[in-house]
Amino acid sequence: MNARSKSRSAARLAAVQALYQLEMEGTPVHVLLHEFHAHRLGATIEDVTYAPAEEPFFDDIVSGVDKRRDEIDALIVARLSSGWSLDRLDKPMRQILRAGTYELLARADIATATIISEYVDVAHAFYDKRESGFVNGLLDAVAKDARGS
Repeated sequence: MNARSKSRSAARLAAVQALYQLEMEGTPVHVLLHEFHAHRLGATIEDVTYAPAEEPFFDDIVSGVDKRRDEIDALIVARLSSGWSLDRLDKPMRQILRAGTYELLARADIATATIISEYVDVAHAFYDKRESGFVNGLLDAVAKDARGS
């Protein structure tokens, strides 16, 4: 994996964490972005070193999800099983799906397979195989809606 791919992977993981914090605490996006730039991206916290992340890419995902949340959530809900709502998904899963859906909608410069694969990898940071399979299937279905592919 090249340096750009690593920094984008780190940006995706950090974006999911930032979106989680946004939902939990309601921190204004500009404050949240500043906090991540200053204290998290590439930093070492409690003996964990965070990989350097591509900041403009991180900012785009977090800001984009925040601005387009209703549109993103509608696409996700349309692909959930009957009787399931976004609220039934746990919070990290919601953020993974939102970030992936945002990229599928807004980042035509990135291949569909790359986006799905990256968010399956992000899911592995939080969940077991079953949940990462869910991310794969749901984002694949969203891609068909968002990209017609």
